Amino acid sequence: MPTILITGANRGMGLEFARQYAAAGWRVLGTVRDPMAGRALSEAGGEVYVCDVALPDQVARLKSSLAGVELDVLLLNAGIYGENQDFGAVDPAAFMKAVAVNTLAPLKLAEAFADRMTGRKVIAAVSSKMGAMSDNTSGGSYAYRASKAALNMVIKGLAVDLAPKGILTVALSPGWVRTDMGGPNAPLDAAEAVAGMRKVVDALSSEDSGAFIHYDGSRLNW
Repeated sequence: MPTILITGANRGMGLEFARQYAAAGWRVLGTVRDPMAGRALSEAGGEVYVCDVALPDQVARLKSSLAGVELDVLLLNAGIYGENQDFGAVDPAAFMKAVAVNTLAPLKLAEAFADRMTGRKVIAAVSSKMGAMSDNTSGGSYAYRASKAALNMVIKGLAVDLAPKGILTVALSPGWVRTDMGGPNAPLDAAEAVAGMRKVVDALSSEDSGAFIHYDGSRLNW
């Protein structure tokens, strides 16, 4: 049975990833920050692990809790939008929190679990077109844009550093999705976006490793 570890699996796209992978016969391990938030993940067929991915000691505890478990896919989904991001009102602490969750946490999780990868050996991170220089025509959202751009660079770096281990990496763009973060006016539902991203992960090859790929399979410019 293939195994996937999904961070931020208690709601939104993370929960939908859990539902779809569990339905496909995968063993699904998912992280939640709040133990009380794990019920939906459990009902979706996932195993619940409490971990705030921005806290290194909790990531170390997660690694210890999963001793002996090998992963086919590490799906780095946990993320935040952040607060106070308008020009002239950027809050330094809020900015750094977005970087800690959206950028540094995925890197530390990759470090923690790189030696546990087997089978497919894919590390996939949910990024955003808002992290692409080519997409920024409206300004603003400084913390979110910067943290996702930095995440893309982390994924590219991991593709190089982990190639000798046979590990493939990808930065996924889900599109604008109707979730708590995306809001009710987004054109995509989570099921469609997640199904598309799963296809990208399934089809990933060494030539794609380190790329930035939209949920529909198209390559995105940085």
